[in-house]
Amino acid sequence: MRYIVIILLCCLACDPPPPERQPIPVAEDSTFLTGTFYLVRHAEQGAGEDSALTEAGHHRAGALYRLLQDSGIQKVYFTHDLRSIQTADSICQYLAVDTASYLPDSTGEDLLYEITRNRDWGKKLLVIGRSNTLVPIMHSLKAKPKIDSIEEKDYSSLFVVKKYRDSVKCRRTSYE
Repeated sequence: MRYIVIILLCCLACDPPPPERQPIPVAEDSTFLTGTFYLVRHAEQGAGEDSALTEAGHHRAGALYRLLQDSGIQKVYFTHDLRSIQTADSICQYLAVDTASYLPDSTGEDLLYEITRNRDWGKKLLVIGRSNTLVPIMHSLKAKPKIDSIEEKDYSSLFVVKKYRDSVKCRRTSYE
């Protein structure tokens, strides 16, 4: 029995290695990791963990719609927070654009994952987030905002990130 095992091991050791798998060429998608991103914090909210927008918040959401109605937005990304959903409502209803959600995180990686999963690179996207997640999202898009954080009372900043294959442009504007 021992001789049979030794012979089998020798036979297995003498087998040539399997042929190396050649990589299959893939056509590069020219839109991957590109696009125009409109990043905004949700509008003013009431007190509480997951509260609705205040009257001022509803007015600001309307102002955001008026500002972006002719921008060609193709999809809106928002968190599961009620305040983010309500901020997106006017744009989603009146422009009839598709929506997707993402999990807010401190790196912005979940948004990138969702954009990739939904094949939304190369599009014009509105991203509604939180004050503590917008700057990390800009960094994950390789943008270099001129701020380190968004103040707790700042609901009027709109960041436009234009991401090209070899460069990124970021500008900040405000709306009322």
